Amino acid sequence: MRHRLPFSLHDLTGALWSLVSTTAGLGLAIWIVPGVRITSWWSVFLAALVVGVGDAVLRPLWRVVAGRAGVVGALVSGLAGQVLVAWLALTYLPGFETDDWGSVVAVLVLAAFFMAIGRWAIGASDNDYVIDNLLRRARRAQRTAARRAARASSGGGESKAGGPTGPPASPGTSGTPGAADLSDSPPAPVPGSRPAGLLVVQLDGVARSTFDHAVQAGLAPNLARWISAGTHDLETWWARVPSTTPASQAGLLHGTSEHVPAFRWWDREQGRLVVTNHPADAARVEALMTDGRGLLAGGGVAVSTMFSGDAGTNLLVMSRARAGLGPGQVFVHFFSSPFVLVRALVGTVGEFFKELYQGWQQAVRDVEPRVSRLGAYPVLRAVSNVVLRDLNTSLVAEQLVRGAPVVFVDLVDYDEIAHHAGPLRPEAMRALEGLDRVVGLLEQVAEVAPRRYEVVVLSDHGQSLGATFEQVVGRSFLDEVRRLMAVRTAPGERRRRASGVRSAAGADSEAWGAVNTALNALGRDRGGRSGPGERDERSERGGRVLVGPDRDAAPADAGELPEVAVVGSGNLGLVWFPRSPERLVGDEIRARWPALVPGLVANPAVGVVVVQENRPPEGEVPDVVAYGPAGSRHLVSGQVHGEDPLAAYGPRAAPDLLRAASLEHAGDLLLVSSVDDAGLVHAFEGLVGSHGGLGGAQNEAILLHPASLRVSDGAREDVCGTRMLVGAEAVHRELVRWLEELGVRT
Repeated sequence: MRHRLPFSLHDLTGALWSLVSTTAGLGLAIWIVPGVRITSWWSVFLAALVVGVGDAVLRPLWRVVAGRAGVVGALVSGLAGQVLVAWLALTYLPGFETDDWGSVVAVLVLAAFFMAIGRWAIGASDNDYVIDNLLRRARRAQRTAARRAARASSGGGESKAGGPTGPPASPGTSGTPGAADLSDSPPAPVPGSRPAGLLVVQLDGVARSTFDHAVQAGLAPNLARWISAGTHDLETWWARVPSTTPASQAGLLHGTSEHVPAFRWWDREQGRLVVTNHPADAARVEALMTDGRGLLAGGGVAVSTMFSGDAGTNLLVMSRARAGLGPGQVFVHFFSSPFVLVRALVGTVGEFFKELYQGWQQAVRDVEPRVSRLGAYPVLRAVSNVVLRDLNTSLVAEQLVRGAPVVFVDLVDYDEIAHHAGPLRPEAMRALEGLDRVVGLLEQVAEVAPRRYEVVVLSDHGQSLGATFEQVVGRSFLDEVRRLMAVRTAPGERRRRASGVRSAAGADSEAWGAVNTALNALGRDRGGRSGPGERDERSERGGRVLVGPDRDAAPADAGELPEVAVVGSGNLGLVWFPRSPERLVGDEIRARWPALVPGLVANPAVGVVVVQENRPPEGEVPDVVAYGPAGSRHLVSGQVHGEDPLAAYGPRAAPDLLRAASLEHAGDLLLVSSVDDAGLVHAFEGLVGSHGGLGGAQNEAILLHPASLRVSDGAREDVCGTRMLVGAEAVHRELVRWLEELGVRT
């Protein structure tokens, strides 16, 4: 009988390329670093071989360490292991002389830098090196399964080991390949009998029109190939107000978003602002939504999401960050593989300087509209678009190789850049090119995984371009509200100074989301506290932020509360009057601050102000009216006086705003910025690309799904002549139905 080799030509060429690139990188680094000297260049080749072998030999040990010490243990042990192996190779192999540990570390960093440059020079600038080892493991397991199946078919149905062959066990059973299996070797798939699985990739913030531009520009060749080959169908779904990541992910993962009125909001019961990128707040919101049957229930995996979807394994999940990043063992591959983390860190530095250059170029060319791209943003972009993207790719690939039944990952690269550069600006579109490469890599992993994965690619909302509210008006949204509240027009009343209005404003940017999760989770893993979301509750005067996600303190007395709380979620603005125990209605607002509503309606950056006009008996629908500069519309009856203020926003504006105004924690006033014929809007925060309200492309999200998984036509609604799914909840129902069709879920 002919025996097959335990490796393929692909494995051999991959290993040789890895060895050659490592040798070249080490050689250049050693040549530059004065603390390391060589007497024979053949020693560099031998050192590269030792580094590669050392990873394979020591990784099981690092898994044990990570299992006991968590993610921090995986990080520390992985870095220490890389330095240790390199130090042993450069100290004890013949032909080397090393002065100290610092020289070894310098060689590692420089080698990673040169290897990254080399990959870029040959056109391999993507992060496929992150999953090379995982692919080799999966292919070996696949070949092993094929050999066992062949022996079983000729030997009575028993494998060489004496056990029956067949598909992997279901998650949660003995021998499972599911998310809880943390062994180093993946389960061996049996050709032709792989059970189904579902991978959902969220491209954060990508509008349908933006996606179409990327496909036409050749920036998404992998996704374009799926569409042209007919394996996948592309359609649009409508992201309702609030068109934000927390609301959409709540709907996608848990089937409801009724507890999420914006990215941040005032909670009268708690007497403070709730901010969804604070782990404790995200956990509280999820507790209100979950019924234990979320999209990822039954052994699924959530990666870098806002909420868990009731997943069994949560990796970099905001609502679970207080419990840590996740099982430490699954991070070992990323942290311990030679040069992977170091190369990611080197790439992060490069991304930082690339952002500085691109921001400077916008200013030099006088691109308008634009916002400042300095401050913390270059660091946030560098970390989220390199380290976290590489880490997410590694984590998802690991879960596919393990055979998790359903995996959901959020990739934020495009959304992060589009907020500050603009949705269709070159640097934002290039981010889509990188995300397409990630999807292509995960497609490769899915082909050799123990499950037959169907891949769904979707977005949570789009983005719209426009100058900010402050750029149009000359004042911030908060300052404008305070100014109008201080204007007394009743006879005999003096005009008060605007600074006399005590206020609170939300200032925690959505951009902090993924980084905030990592910081807080790492703080928990090491027993400490860290990150912007872990601040103690405090009441700050003078219009600054009231935050307090980590304390369940009783609400403050009315006199201690701010007179007004103002937040902006893109071009959706919300205003609360916290000293009132319940939402103020129209006449009450006009009696206390006569100039507020008329002044906001007349503001050139404001298109619509929504007010609840009465407080009806329980069970009855309140009167909710949308006011514009030349007319009003009753959102319940549809009656219009003067010009319809919602005409520019399309047919979904009235039901979307009525629903948004009816949510439990909706603002006493709800505003949407003005929008022009080109779809330009005005964010109530300092972002040139925004989402949250209505106008432009922000509500038109994408759903790219396998052609074999059909969307129920009865689930669609008519939007501007196109039938589409409306609301993340509708997409959730289709995803759950597909899981049932695939047999992943009952």
